[in-house]
Amino acid sequence: MNLGICPMASSSSGNCFLVRSNRTYILLDAGISSAAVKKNLEMMDVQFWEMNGVVLTHEHIDHVRSVSAYCHRSTRQHFFATEGTFAALEEKGKGIPKERVEIISPGSAFSIGDIEVTSFSLSHDAREPVGYSFHRNGKKISVVTDTGKVTGAIEEAIRDSDILIIEANHEENILLYGRYPYNIKHRILSEKGHLSNVAAGECIGRFLRNMTSPKIPYVMLAHLSQENNTPQQAMLTVSNVLEEEGFYVGRHLKLSVVQPKEMGDLVTI
Repeated sequence: MNLGICPMASSSSGNCFLVRSNRTYILLDAGISSAAVKKNLEMMDVQFWEMNGVVLTHEHIDHVRSVSAYCHRSTRQHFFATEGTFAALEEKGKGIPKERVEIISPGSAFSIGDIEVTSFSLSHDAREPVGYSFHRNGKKISVVTDTGKVTGAIEEAIRDSDILIIEANHEENILLYGRYPYNIKHRILSEKGHLSNVAAGECIGRFLRNMTSPKIPYVMLAHLSQENNTPQQAMLTVSNVLEEEGFYVGRHLKLSVVQPKEMGDLVTI
């Protein structure tokens, strides 16, 4: 296996992915219980102590719920995140021992085992949020969740990814006419909030137009709101947006949805 990713969970209530090669294992976010992570890893014949590092996008609870438990479960792994994220975790009482902290800057590149990682800034109401791309032997996986807009810098960072995981958080009309209070709706819809299904589809369309190679990328829709979206709705809306721009699932891309609370398949490249 050159490079692969397995979603263990991705929704507004919990997010966690395994990125791996044959000999390197990286946990991306820690938003579900350590027991759930342990169980999911064991289903892939991987033990938690084998993790080479834990990479965090930002400090919101659905991404860091079990950070403290991971610190106690194993003393081997280092944690990679921005200075702002580590500071926010400290304020929340989820501080990580300083000898295990690896501060990274948005836009920086670093290596964990035989996987190179690059970070890029996101637009979200967190202290210093970032997304990540993972590279090995000319292959690339990019993960973009928790951003209210897709900037040119993000588009450049994810260019030519073989696998793209992108947020499709909500169907806008469901959110607008739903039971959330106005201030929550405003936050979600803002440029520091979350991407709608339409916004995700538009981003994927630009991503496909910007491809510089003839590859057919695998795109996964993630971080779906269980209140304001469904997997079926996300697939329908995104597919319709793409078709309006001349892109068709199966011909120009593979498209799937990360189930909010179910472990997905390991996708390899």
